[in-house]
Formats: sequence, structure tokens, C-alpha cells
Amino acid sequence: MEQAAGTLVIGGGVVGMACALALRRAGETVLVLDPQNLSRPASYGNAGHIAVEQVEPLASPAALASALGRLFPLGGALDFRLADIAAWGPWAARFIKAATPEGAAHGRRALNSLLEDALPAWRRLAGSLNRPDLLVEHGHVVVWESQETARAGFAAWRAADIGQARLSVLSDPLARRLRESIKTPIAGGARFENTGQVRDPALVLRLLDEAFTASGGRRRTGRATGLRTFGGRVEVLLEDGERLAPERVLVAGGVGSGALLRDLGHVAPVIAERGYHLEGGAKHWGDLPPVVFEDRSLILTRFGDRLRAASFIEFGRESSPPDPRKWARLRRHLAELGVRMEGPVAEWMGARPTLPDYLPAIGVGRRADNLYYAFGHQHLGLTLAAVTGELVADLMGGATPAVDLAPFDLDRFARPRDLRKRNTA
Repeated sequence: MEQAAGTLVIGGGVVGMACALALRRAGETVLVLDPQNLSRPASYGNAGHIAVEQVEPLASPAALASALGRLFPLGGALDFRLADIAAWGPWAARFIKAATPEGAAHGRRALNSLLEDALPAWRRLAGSLNRPDLLVEHGHVVVWESQETARAGFAAWRAADIGQARLSVLSDPLARRLRESIKTPIAGGARFENTGQVRDPALVLRLLDEAFTASGGRRRTGRATGLRTFGGRVEVLLEDGERLAPERVLVAGGVGSGALLRDLGHVAPVIAERGYHLEGGAKHWGDLPPVVFEDRSLILTRFGDRLRAASFIEFGRESSPPDPRKWARLRRHLAELGVRMEGPVAEWMGARPTLPDYLPAIGVGRRADNLYYAFGHQHLGLTLAAVTGELVADLMGGATPAVDLAPFDLDRFARPRDLRKRNTA
């Protein structure tokens, strides 16, 4: 068994690396355990959007009511892998329980507390990397292809809580620039300001890794297969049979975090919410901010000379094979829109870590003396990575975090009798 000094961070995605870098800069000795040499987690394949407008939680009566019409067989982006029903069935029951007016109001307040500092935290992080250009603050665009969906969509966004973002009708100059890149007529659109995108998600991961290494942080390729307690403290079991006994453990391993924490008795109902993208050359795509085609649940984002088309909410197991029908649907959308990608077009699928109430888990693990966690950021992993890193560094450093982390405590999923048992142990 290796007696490791300092903090072990399990997970090399954008949340894990933002936390690791913040801890290292706070003076901690940090080792990152990443199962992948070349990191391709969900944070690599996302749309690159800093989505501070997404204050309304997806666990809500409105989302529940609209689910049937958004199913993949009916042309929508929502899909449930029948073969994986044992994985998503219990999760869906918890989601339904959380999707009440009271649950949605609680989720809105909790998400807003994180999102209101998400963009400033990214500015601070990009500046600390000496790459302020990493954050592109040109807002984003949402468009609709019929008069009916344009009226309903714009009204819905006007009624929604969009936090620090600002909403206006899509201006004629920007609409003309968009029409030059597509052939499908647009019936209406909205312009969001005070949102942004990163220049390239892969670049974000590389710069975080380089800054972490330059600051004296260490990385190790390996997979944590289990956690166990010894003398009230967590030990980490690795796939190769080795055991690590760090001073502290931060579980930030995305979807895999759930199984690890369940080893210690935590209730951690995280599901793999899988997304797909296509990426190719952007020669025929204008210099546009991210564009959401809301009728298609499709977002197009330009990263330099590359264009990425991302979509789908597919519930299943992280390890299940990808569904080629999703890439075929993306190609059909692009063809109908008249969007051309040059050169080889890359296909990607990855799993967002999502908890039933669509709130992340950030806090202290109370089933061991040296356990912390930060995972379950659903669609907002990139958006919330910088602020999560700051909050975790404060939490683990003994300072009072700037945000009340009580709504993100993992014990919100525990049964009352389990909490009573823990409190009397």
C-alpha cells in the first residue's frame, strides 16, 4: 500500500482538473488519478457553451410534461436505452419525485447560487492561465424554424429565470450572418448576452493539465475500482490491485463517482446521460457565436477552423456501445440545414454525470474523515468547473465557501432512517 501525502483527486475531466489546480495553487500536495491517458471525457466533447442562462432545473413539471414529445422515436433528442432499464429505471423514479413545483423552485435557487459567479470564475481562471482569450464572450443565439415554435419558444425564455444573462430579439445583422451559413428559413430567434463559450474544450483540458503540472501537481494514469475505510479514513483500491492511502480524497470522477461512493454507504444515484457530436471543418460556417436550433435540440459551435454539432440526451450505462442512429440523425439535421463540414468528420459520444434533481454533488463525505466530492454537474460541467474549483479549494482549506453548499450535499438522497443511523453511530 502506498501512503500518499496530500490530496488524491479521482477524475481528470474539467471539474476534476479545475479542482486539482485550485487545490495545488492553495498549497496542497495533489495527485490526480485519471483512467485515460488522452482525456476524452464528457467535458471534452461538449458544446463549449458557458450556459449561465440555464438556471431553470431540468427536474421540473414542465420538463416532465414535455418528455413524451421529445422522445427519439418521435424525432426528438431524448432517448432511454431499453437494454439499460435496470440503470435508468430507479433513477427515473427519483427524477419524477424531484420534478415537483417545490423541487423545481429549490433547484432554481440552488443553481442560481452557483451560476451567478460561473462566468466571473471563468474569467479569473482564464486570466490565471495567462490565456484570457480562452473565454469568448460573444453570447449565443437560439433560433426557431416555424412561427408557432418561435412565439412559444421566445415567450418561454422571457418567462424563465436566466440569471445573469440578458435576452433580446435576434438582430437583423446577426440573422443575416446566420442565413448565409444555412439554407433553412428561420422564423424567429433570440440573442443571449453575458453568456459565452470556451475557445476549445480540448484546449481547456490541456491548459489546465499544463498549469497543474507546472505548479508541481502530479498525474497518474489508473482507475479507482473501490473505496474502503480503515480507521475512519478512506483508502483507494486501484484496478491493478494497488491501494492508496492519501491524507484526503476528492471524488470528481463523473459518472463513475456514484459506484465509488456507494462503496462507503453513500446514496449516489448518478446516471450516464449520454450526448453525441459530429465535428468537421468549418470553412462554410460563418464567424458566429454558438447557435441553438431549438426545434432540433441541436447546438452548433465553432472552435477555430472546426465546427461541432452536438445533441441528444440518452440515458443508459456509460459502458454501453454508442447508438449509430444518433450520428445519422445529426447528419440529417446538418443536411436539412444546409450546413457543410469539410474533411474527415469525427464522431464522438460521452456521458454526462447527472443526478435525479439535476443539481451537482459538492461537499464533505460524512462516512469517512478524509472524503470530499464534486461531481454530477449534468449539462453544466464546463459552465461550473471554474467556480466549483474555487468552492472546493475553500471547503478543503477550511475557509467558508462563498456559496451555501447545503443544497448540494449528497445526503439529500439518503433515507431518513439511514441518516438517523449515521448520526447515532
